[in-house]
Amino acid sequence: MKINDVIKSGQAYSESKAAVLNIVYTEKLLSEKISAILKNYDLSTEQFNVLRILRGQKGSPASMQLIQERMLSKTSNTTRLVDKLLAKKLVTRKVCPGNRRMMEVNITESGLALLEKADPDIESFESSFNALSEPEFETFNRLIEKFRAHLLK
Repeated sequence: MKINDVIKSGQAYSESKAAVLNIVYTEKLLSEKISAILKNYDLSTEQFNVLRILRGQKGSPASMQLIQERMLSKTSNTTRLVDKLLAKKLVTRKVCPGNRRMMEVNITESGLALLEKADPDIESFESSFNALSEPEFETFNRLIEKFRAHLLK
């Protein structure tokens, strides 16, 4: 479906404007679908992202700064997210022995178990995209990365 049909606009857009609208609209759809999956696990997408970052640490603690740097959504309030995960007993937080101004965050066994339960649903969703072939996905990824690189200039 063309973006003009989605937003019910009779206006003709340049290809670059249509691309921006398509990306924004598609990101919203993806977010809604992933949020619906994670709702079954009482997690927001941002909380899920924090847990996956911590799992990737393979038992090593992560500072709040490291978590923030690796977040997909850089505007997330990392402290608030960690506080919510603490309340759910999915992470632990303690003062770093080497630097008392820094906090160390670790994922708990409960956090790992929750990710193990959620992973198959997320992986199933991610692998369900058969609208593009593998070479088309490679082209798509190359183009979107090129587009994003321009935004980061």
